[in-house]
Amino acid sequence: MKYQALMLALSAIIGNQVANAAEPIEIIQPVKITDPDKVELGKMLYFEPRLSKSGFISCNSCHNLSTGGVDALPTSIGDRWQQGPINAPTVLNADFMLAQFWDGRAKDLQEQAGGPIANPKEMGFTHQLAVTTVASMPGYRERFVKIYGNDKIDITRITDAIAAFEKTLVTPNSPFDKYLAGDQQAISTDAKAGYNIFKNRGCVACHNGPAVGGTMYMKMGLIKPFHTNNPAEGRKAVTGKEADKMVFKVPTLRNIELTYPYFHDGSVWSLAEAVNTMSNVQLGQQFTPEENAQVVAFLKTLTGDQPHITLPILPPSTAETPKPQPFEQ
Repeated sequence: MKYQALMLALSAIIGNQVANAAEPIEIIQPVKITDPDKVELGKMLYFEPRLSKSGFISCNSCHNLSTGGVDALPTSIGDRWQQGPINAPTVLNADFMLAQFWDGRAKDLQEQAGGPIANPKEMGFTHQLAVTTVASMPGYRERFVKIYGNDKIDITRITDAIAAFEKTLVTPNSPFDKYLAGDQQAISTDAKAGYNIFKNRGCVACHNGPAVGGTMYMKMGLIKPFHTNNPAEGRKAVTGKEADKMVFKVPTLRNIELTYPYFHDGSVWSLAEAVNTMSNVQLGQQFTPEENAQVVAFLKTLTGDQPHITLPILPPSTAETPKPQPFEQ
C-alpha cells in the first residue's frame, strides 16, 4: 500500500510537470539574493530623491513599490511638474522583459536606470551631478568601497546597484502560480474559464512566459486602429521605421489588478474595459459580458506577493552635496 501511495504521488507530480510544460505561462520563482550589500545600496539609490534636480523625485516616485510598482497616473509627473510623455510601466518583474521602456530603447535594467536621471522631463539632473551628489556623502563612499573594492563612483556603478535591487522585485506565489503548481482550488471556476478563453482566443500569442508579457513587440491596434491623443510612436522612435509606428513592448500582466491606468497612454482605468479594448483592437473579437468577467477573474489571480521593503535610511548631505533646486524657473 505504501508503494502504491508513493507511485500515485509521483505520478501526480510528474503529471503536473508535464501539464505545466505545455502551459504558455510559467511560474515565477522567489528571488535568490546573492549580493545583499549591492542590493541594499541599490535600494538606497532607488529611494534617493537627491538624484533629481529638485531633490524630491526618486525612482520610487514613478515606480511606487506601495502601489504595484507604478504611480497610478495616466502619465507621470516630472521635474517642475512637467507632464511625462507616457504611462509609467511597473518595475515589478521587469527583469523578465526583453528590454526596458515601452519602446525598448534600453537593453536592460541598468541602462534603463540611467535614463530618468538625465531626462529633463523626469528627474531633470545630469549623470555627472548624480555622481557628484553620491560621492559627496561618506555614507555612500563607504558602501561603494565595500561592494566594488574602491571608492570610485560613476554612473555605471550607480545604475548597476539600482538594477541589482530592481532584479529582486519579483512577485511569486500568486494564486495562478499555485494553480500551475497543481493546486486546483487556488483559483475559482470563473478564473479557470477565463484562462481557457485567454488561451483559446489568442491572448497568449503575446502574453506568455513568466511575466505574462514582455517577451516581444506588437503593434497597438493590430486589427483595428487604437485611437489615442498620446504622441508616443513606439518602436519608430528607436528604429526610425514607419512600420514600427505604434509598435510597443507587450506589457506584463502580472499584478495587472494593481497597475492601472492601462495602455501606454494610461487612458483606461477599468480592467474590464481594458479587456474589451484588447479583444477588439488586437483580436478583432467581442467578448460577451460573461466572458469578459471570466477573463478579468483570471487576470486578478496573477497578483503575487508584493516585495516587502524596509525603507532605507539615507546618509546626510554634506557641504559638498549639490543643493536641490525644486522651484527654479
